[in-house]
Order: sequence, then structure tokens, then C-alpha cells
Amino acid sequence: MDRAQKEKVVEELGQIFESSGVVVVAHYAGLTVAEMQDLRARARDAECSVRVAKNRLAKIALEGKPCESMSNLLTGMTVLTYSEDPVAAAKVAEGFAKENDKFEILGGAMGENALDRAGVEVVSKMPSRDELIASIVGCIGAPASNIAGAIGAPASNIASILSTIEEKAEAA
Repeated sequence: MDRAQKEKVVEELGQIFESSGVVVVAHYAGLTVAEMQDLRARARDAECSVRVAKNRLAKIALEGKPCESMSNLLTGMTVLTYSEDPVAAAKVAEGFAKENDKFEILGGAMGENALDRAGVEVVSKMPSRDELIASIVGCIGAPASNIAGAIGAPASNIASILSTIEEKAEAA
């Protein structure tokens, strides 16, 4: 890899570190190609990305970035899992780590906050952005449906009273 290629990789990594909601760093020594493809497929399904980069270049890219504190995690064979959604990459990494002992999560960063192994696990248990939006929409829609039910209830009550009166009149 020549200097121009290295500069390009550093620039790409810098953009990843700036734009990602969460970055998870893990060791992947011993993973087969099929297992790595499985991780990438899971990440793609969750709108995340997986990237293997040289630690030295990643450390250079981290300089001056909000998540610079995670540079101490970049030792050995590391892989980065990242996403714009602050939870998605952590969920994918945690799920894969539970099924594969060779994938060892070291930590990561969420904005300016460095995450240790336990921090990544906590983030992975949080609801995703889509789940939060669905929850908020449900909360907003519930009062409207209650109001519609309350408004419609008197009319249905009146209709049932009238039909009861009509039945009694016919019976008499």
C-alpha cells in the first residue's frame, strides 16, 4: 500500500469516526471467511458496516476526533462495526459475539463517550431508533383513538337505547 492509498484509508476512517453514532471494536482472530461474511451480512441487514483496517492508520484517523479515547483498543487483529444509528452496530456485534467465541468485543465509542465491554453490552440492550420512533408514534396515536372512542360512544349508546325503546314498543 503506497502513501496515497494510506492517506485515502485514513480519510475514510476519519469520516467513519465522525459520522457514526456508535463504533464497536473487536478482535476477530480465528474467524473463518464464512463467519466473517455472516457478520457482514448481519450488519448489512441492520444498516451497519464492518471494516477491517490497520490499527496504525485507524489511530491516525482518530486523532482530533470526538472518539479519540478508543485508540487504546486498537491492538492485535481488530475489526470495526459501526452505524449511524447509535444502537444498531452494538446489537449486531453483541449478537454475533454470543454465537461465536472467536469474536471478542473490546469496547468502542458512542460520540465522545468511550465504551468498555460492559458499555457496549448496555448500549446493545437499548431500543433502536426505529423502535423509539414506533413507541413515540404509538403514544401520540393513543390519545387520538381514545378521543374518537369517547366521541363515538354517546352516539352508540343513544342508538342502543332507541333500539331498546323500539323493541318494547313493538312488543306492546
